[in-house]
Amino acid sequence: MKIAIASLGRFHVLDLARELDALGEEIRFHSYVPRRRAERFGLPARCHRGFFPAVAPLLAWQHKASKVWHAGQERAMAHALDAAVTARLEPCDVFICMSGMYLNAARHAKRKYGARVYLERGSQHILAQRRILESLGAARKPTDFIVAREQAGYELADRIAVPSTPVVDSFLEEAPHLKPKLFVNPYGVDLELFPQRSGQRADGPLRVLFVGGWSLRKGTDILERAIRSLPGVHLTHVGGLVDRPFPKEDAQFTHVGQVPQWQLKEHYARADVMVLASREEGLALVQPQALASGLPLVCTTRTGGADLRLTPELSERITVVPPDDAEALAQALSAALEQGRERVPLPEADRAQLSWAAYGARYQQELHGGGFAPHPCNLQ
Repeated sequence: MKIAIASLGRFHVLDLARELDALGEEIRFHSYVPRRRAERFGLPARCHRGFFPAVAPLLAWQHKASKVWHAGQERAMAHALDAAVTARLEPCDVFICMSGMYLNAARHAKRKYGARVYLERGSQHILAQRRILESLGAARKPTDFIVAREQAGYELADRIAVPSTPVVDSFLEEAPHLKPKLFVNPYGVDLELFPQRSGQRADGPLRVLFVGGWSLRKGTDILERAIRSLPGVHLTHVGGLVDRPFPKEDAQFTHVGQVPQWQLKEHYARADVMVLASREEGLALVQPQALASGLPLVCTTRTGGADLRLTPELSERITVVPPDDAEALAQALSAALEQGRERVPLPEADRAQLSWAAYGARYQQELHGGGFAPHPCNLQ
């Protein structure tokens, strides 16, 4: 099968391209990621179709002056990406692309080559996402331009690939007629980057880890309240500070800042539990990373964590609570900490279900009509 995949940078679709190529599909991966960098992530050179020169001035604009006419940057980048891929597109049976950014290229693939269009939507339906961010007073929300492109893409697509049940639910609320198009496939993880800790960790306080932006969207106000109600428990935050002050003066809290992905394994090894208290999410990749590292996971119903219950063993390690409920979050953390301190290794067969290889195999099965169905939405 000839499959064209259109991205911006790397994202999860580079991993998808690599895995589908390994499974024998004929892949063309369109991105501004340079070929040598794509190869470092395992993508064969024969699959790479780069267009960095076409968007280099816009990338420089975004990097050097991100706050200067953001709406103009967004429009210019979307049109440039669309044009670059349209000009380079080869005959294909399937066109997979990121939602919001690619519209004309998807139309071109359908019209010229009769390709099926798979739209990748990692977050909730654009209207649900904008409503949640507006209610939180978030600094940056989807613009009318992106909202219009997202909705046009939903209608154009033959299938909409989403990572979790919360995303499905948002689509059913905003546009129930799109249900037959939805395909649920939880994201994977590079198991080699996230080994399980060998032996028990050093003595010290019970340790909760949160990886992500310190923001209202991530529910950090609720998380802070939950941790304060658990004496003797320490929270480590790895990530940037977004729209909430971090409690730096409180000994229960440590802020590390952003780190390269390869360093995350060190933080997973020192923790007892991974937590994600988000109010809006697609499926944060830190969740399968933590599970693959052997950590129990406490998350809300809006993180996609529940969709990682791919085996009975994984189900036992995932606790899901409602968002905006500090008491429920604290109770779940307390119970999970007992489990996490004496960490039992996750069986390798269960870890394998979290891999990018498993993600790619599920995607291939869907492409060939095999009916992968972890969610009732996939049963048509």
